Amino acid sequence: MYLHYSAISDVGRVRRENQDSGYAGPWLLTVCDGVGGAVRGDLASSTAVQALRKLDQEPDDDILGQVAGAVHRADDRIAELVEEDPDLNGTSTTATVALFDGTRFGIGHIGDSRAYLYRRGELRQLTHDHTFVQSLIDEGRITEEQSRTHPHRNLILKALDGVRHEEPDLFEFPAEAGDRVFVCSDGACGTLSHEQMADILSSGTPDFAAVELVRASLEAGSTDNVTCIVADVSDEAPPEDLQPLLVGAAADLPRRMPLGGGVGGAVGGLFRGHRSGDTGELPAVPDDVPPGAYVADPIDPETARYAPREPGRHPVLRRLLIAAVLLGLAWVVLAAGWSWSQQQFYVGEHEGRVAIFRGVDADLPGISLSHPYETTDVDLDRLSDIDAEAVREGIEAGDLDEARVTVDLYAGRQDVSSE
Repeated sequence: MYLHYSAISDVGRVRRENQDSGYAGPWLLTVCDGVGGAVRGDLASSTAVQALRKLDQEPDDDILGQVAGAVHRADDRIAELVEEDPDLNGTSTTATVALFDGTRFGIGHIGDSRAYLYRRGELRQLTHDHTFVQSLIDEGRITEEQSRTHPHRNLILKALDGVRHEEPDLFEFPAEAGDRVFVCSDGACGTLSHEQMADILSSGTPDFAAVELVRASLEAGSTDNVTCIVADVSDEAPPEDLQPLLVGAAADLPRRMPLGGGVGGAVGGLFRGHRSGDTGELPAVPDDVPPGAYVADPIDPETARYAPREPGRHPVLRRLLIAAVLLGLAWVVLAAGWSWSQQQFYVGEHEGRVAIFRGVDADLPGISLSHPYETTDVDLDRLSDIDAEAVREGIEAGDLDEARVTVDLYAGRQDVSSE
């Protein structure tokens, strides 16, 4: 059997740079997402994809051994970059790999990019996220829907960083003609519901599905880069002009391209919605409006200029009352805001240690909106660079108990060898 594939990556509507990288070829599908907030996530993802794309040739019998070896080589290459340039310390990326041998797929996975299988009308998630919120889902503490808005949804527990050398999840499954495989960054799966993805994947070509998945993700409010790879398993050979596709940071393409620029390029903000068919035309004029007329005629300027107006009464007193009301409202808003802020908690850094702060992680000129509430003995120097950076940036918590759970998580991940 053969793969008919398409890939597309978009910088999105919020981020200034694309930290996603992807590759689709006759034997290989892979997506890597540079971890947000880390140093040069785009470099990490593109380096990993450049190493992984060497898998794009007919595999031997040990398909999982080849996938694992490629993931480790990608991790080693990132380690070499960090060794050559210490300023890159902390860079990391996710990696989701699907290697095809004509009859089966070998999957390698680390991080929170995902692989799905659409087969006979049903969509199944193949990979398991290595994230803090996924651990909460596994424990039954939150639902999948709640995880989409959880304040810790971007906290990744495993990634390729060239330091910790994490082992990827490895598994394989048999392919069937008619299967559709979907590999994506969390800019798509973190925004679209299972039902929305299944609906889009249920019809059309891989080109259509990939474009529509990105389009729908952006329309649904995704604030991240979005990368989608769709591949169909078929008994028929693909067109001769179907070439391997390198997208995102690895392709070093312009961040914004016209939609007609070809599959695989960034499409910027031109997406309008799932199957909208929107041509960008103005709404049709109602049939009962005479030709040449406006829907709402403006007031004649001369009529408005000379129209009589009722004289105002006690203008000074009125202004004073309005000012008093506005000041009162402002005081009520400020008091309510301060009261609310003191019911908020987050985890951050205090004197080199992990601490729980009361208030919000922001300051006004001359006013601090938070203060240390509980200090701990968790030393940032004993955490990984990724974890330490996350703490320094501040980790939101829904309440004090959730903040303490986060502290316990980091306490358990300290490097005991440095004690």
